[in-house]
Amino acid sequence: MKALSALTLAVASLAQAPLRPPAVPLIAHDPYFSVWSMTDHLAGSETKHWTEANQPMAGVIRIDGKPYRFMGAQWRWRETPVPQIRQVSREVTPTRTLYTFEADGVRLELTFLTPAIPDDLDLLSRPVTYLTFRALSIDSRPHQTQIYFDAAAHIAVNHTTDSVELLPLRYGEFDVLRMGTRNQPVLAKSGDDIRIDWGYFYLAAPPQPGVQLVRTNTRDRLPWLTAGKLASVQTEAALSDRLIPHAAATIDLGAVSAPVSRTLLAAYDDVYSVEYFGRKLRPYWRRNRATAETLLIDAVRDHAAVEQRSVSFDAALTKRLLAAGGDKYAAIAILTHRQTLAAHKLVADMDGTPLYFSKENFSNGCIGTVDVTYPSAPFFLALNPQLLKAQLRFIFDYAAMPRWPWPYPPHDIGQYPLANGQVYGGGELTELRQMPVEESGNMILLAAALAKAEGNPEFIRRYWPLLSKWAQYLKERGLDPENQLSTDDFAGHLAHNTNLSLKAITALGAYAQMAHSIGQGETAREYGALAKGMAGQWMRMADAGDHYKLTFDGAADTWSQKYNVVWDQLLRLNLFPPELRIREVAWYLKVQKKYGVPLDNRAAYTKLDWIVWSATLAESRKDFEALVAPIYSFLNESRSRVPMTDWYETEAGTKRGFQARSVVGGVFIKLLADDWRNQ
Repeated sequence: MKALSALTLAVASLAQAPLRPPAVPLIAHDPYFSVWSMTDHLAGSETKHWTEANQPMAGVIRIDGKPYRFMGAQWRWRETPVPQIRQVSREVTPTRTLYTFEADGVRLELTFLTPAIPDDLDLLSRPVTYLTFRALSIDSRPHQTQIYFDAAAHIAVNHTTDSVELLPLRYGEFDVLRMGTRNQPVLAKSGDDIRIDWGYFYLAAPPQPGVQLVRTNTRDRLPWLTAGKLASVQTEAALSDRLIPHAAATIDLGAVSAPVSRTLLAAYDDVYSVEYFGRKLRPYWRRNRATAETLLIDAVRDHAAVEQRSVSFDAALTKRLLAAGGDKYAAIAILTHRQTLAAHKLVADMDGTPLYFSKENFSNGCIGTVDVTYPSAPFFLALNPQLLKAQLRFIFDYAAMPRWPWPYPPHDIGQYPLANGQVYGGGELTELRQMPVEESGNMILLAAALAKAEGNPEFIRRYWPLLSKWAQYLKERGLDPENQLSTDDFAGHLAHNTNLSLKAITALGAYAQMAHSIGQGETAREYGALAKGMAGQWMRMADAGDHYKLTFDGAADTWSQKYNVVWDQLLRLNLFPPELRIREVAWYLKVQKKYGVPLDNRAAYTKLDWIVWSATLAESRKDFEALVAPIYSFLNESRSRVPMTDWYETEAGTKRGFQARSVVGGVFIKLLADDWRNQ
């Protein structure tokens, strides 16, 4: 109860900022097992995969014989639509989504619990979400209450032409329904706007009074609306058929007076998750010969403990976020939590080593993109640096291979879920559309940040030759970058980019810091002096009076967000004077639009993550909150009802591109800055 009270108090602290999410996470585990509600009301539309493809989950409650929809799109029975129940509240915490509904004297509370606790890799990697239904009378009278829930076969297919098989199973003391495609094309394709079509979705019901799992379909589920019961039917069909298979559960609560709860488990076992240079790797939870059966048995056994841990985690993290940046900042960061994690997949290498692969959602589908890891890194540095290490390891190992020919790091390691070598730009063949300064700076800064977070330089010592090669590249070409792409590649090539130069200079300072930590004093002194000298040159070359220019050769009225310089603060490099931050923050406050500071003077669009990085440069809490508040307004008001986008229009308040990406974890940079400042 202490943890529950703590959560209640933490949530109450957010009462001044009740964020309306543009999309609400329901099931959020990885790029394939990711189901969202994209309307204000859970029954306002079909639930969807983050790509916006329908993955319908349906929920209906019968109160004294009268049905009401609480989840999913319209049902009709004999041409009469099933009415939508009144939704009283919706709440999103780091690990939970909670809805409350009321009708005819009954309150229904529905909780989706995804144990997204980053510091427990075994728990984090379990692809299991708990759905808990809690009903009680609110008019002091008992009410006959039944609940229906189902998941359509869309959750296990890529295209609606795929044929699906739905089978009943028995694991230990409880029933299970397993649903998957007949063909099982394991790791047969890669891409961006695709969904999984191998492995199996599971709906499990622990032993509980009145709970029954049922194989049904679009037509044969309808009699439940009047009878409150269903008989299982044989279900094997393509989704193009009218009789789409559904894994369903019926819950008869009897005469409800005092609160009564029932729990279902939704899980997905992909069997193999990623292909890594020709080797098929299993999900991390499977590394010790675990199976779908042991997964579900363990999840049922641990339910109470997992729930308690999640509530405690939610309360503690919410408290930290409120302290770091205020209620609006906390609301934004909480909404990013599951999205950040669900854009990754945790797998085990052949020796059990954790590898954590990101997917560049609705960008190009790349896997393990370095300049996606860079903006999301504050999340992992603040909550579990081991997960950042698991993202850097395979990039270092790939860059050390003879097949990688360039003197700077790769952009990516393939296209999800095939991690077989860079696919972006010229890849291993040409230097077309490479990002040499960008990725060199990213990898050095990430390595330095990881060493600081762990308080241990051993990881960087292993890869020191690569770090030294990349530092040499930045020494020669980093101060005044040639015409090239940066992480903001949608903005096109740009020469003499002042913000990219900041990345190179801070990276060289970070390299000097790492050299000192591993006992290379001469190298530390050389690169420390080099970075300090470059910083002085930058201040003169970029100066535009009351701000700093977009490019060194640009006009005085050009500008850009200088978010890369935040590492000078976080790593305590002290390369640049406070004057840079003071001028820039004052400028951002001057030029920001209704929904935030544009990325630069060339367009009105922005990047959500970079705004928070730029705001973290502020010396006062007031200025930080003033720069972050428009992001909150954008999320709260935008017509773009998709999982949080990071690229949007600051005047129109609409998505420009991208959604459901991990880069939104970058908003945790303020929390990280406060944590490190207090060390």
